[in-house]
Amino acid sequence: MLKISPSILSADFAFLGRDIKKIEKEADYIHFDVMDGVFVPNISIGIPVLKAVKKITNLPLDVHLMIEDPDKYVDEFCNAGADILAVHYEACTHLNRTVNRIKENESKAFVVLNPHTPVEFLTDIIPYVDGVLLMSVNPGFGGQKLIDNIYSRIKRLADLRDNSGYDFDISVDGGVNVENASRLAEAGANILVAGSAVFKSDNPEDTIRKLKRSI
Repeated sequence: MLKISPSILSADFAFLGRDIKKIEKEADYIHFDVMDGVFVPNISIGIPVLKAVKKITNLPLDVHLMIEDPDKYVDEFCNAGADILAVHYEACTHLNRTVNRIKENESKAFVVLNPHTPVEFLTDIIPYVDGVLLMSVNPGFGGQKLIDNIYSRIKRLADLRDNSGYDFDISVDGGVNVENASRLAEAGANILVAGSAVFKSDNPEDTIRKLKRSI
């Protein structure tokens, strides 16, 4: 079943509670993009916003850390309400330790790959993860156009999953919209992160329904 995780990076932060209520009936998660201005060239939201949103919704919170040395903050983000905590392969010196720490906090552990990082690099961590988030844009900004190599990357990751005998989610983040959702799902993705496509639309709930119907 295809699940949708709307990214609040594209919501109106002056009316964040209102925008979250607009998607609650149809969304499966709420996606948080946490940026530090170092790992990526932008700064965004952090723990205070996560705690605030946790109080107003029952949707699982899907937190994507685009930060240097995420190990320092695993406990804090998990304790603040992250149901999923996604860390970048490129940012973790000891990835297995980071993944285990997330799971010790009873959150789901996702590993994120930038567009240039081969999916095959995950071969040895796959037994320990709950999911893999593939970036279909270079991280740091919302509203970017999807990079076309994502389809072959999803397929290779799905093949790696099937051949390994392990089961984990495959999520895609960046440039997701109603026009490309079906192809992403057909390639093997089962979670789509959509920001601008949802929150900038006239009817966010209807857009989520259209994304789900694409498969």
